[in-house]
Amino acid sequence: GFHDTHHTAQYIIVIRLLVAAVLGAVIGFERGSTHGTAGLRTHVLIAVAAALFTSLAFEIYDQALAGGSQTADPIRAIEAVTAGIAFLGAGAIFQQRGSVHGLTTGAGMWLSGAVGVAVALGYYLIAAGVALLAVLVLAALRAFSHQVVSAENEHVREGTEPSEDR
Repeated sequence: GFHDTHHTAQYIIVIRLLVAAVLGAVIGFERGSTHGTAGLRTHVLIAVAAALFTSLAFEIYDQALAGGSQTADPIRAIEAVTAGIAFLGAGAIFQQRGSVHGLTTGAGMWLSGAVGVAVALGYYLIAAGVALLAVLVLAALRAFSHQVVSAENEHVREGTEPSEDR
């Protein structure tokens, strides 16, 4: 029957979804802790959704191959997942008084999706490494950008302009 045609055991898919949730939470916790527009819950949902779509795409692909299809293409599902996450990321980006906000959050959402895809394909070590790298990069660059912003604010308080053309 249909149940016998699963390429990947369902418990493996469940484990992968849980791993995606944990890694999405790692990225989302960092974003949420710095009052980003999308935090813990959003990143978890994106990583799990990407992992689920990817898992289902490959199950459908394997069923199509078993049924004799020559035209099945699992890459289209990855493209659809990427487009959906890009849509969500774009929603997190907004412009306010000439400056753009939310780009880092949008990028984090996109990365959470990529981590979910990697987990669904069984690349646990790569997914975990990327999630860890993301947190390190986000934390390090946040500290650096706060120093730059506070230096610019110092110029404003002193009534001098930072050294750039206005």
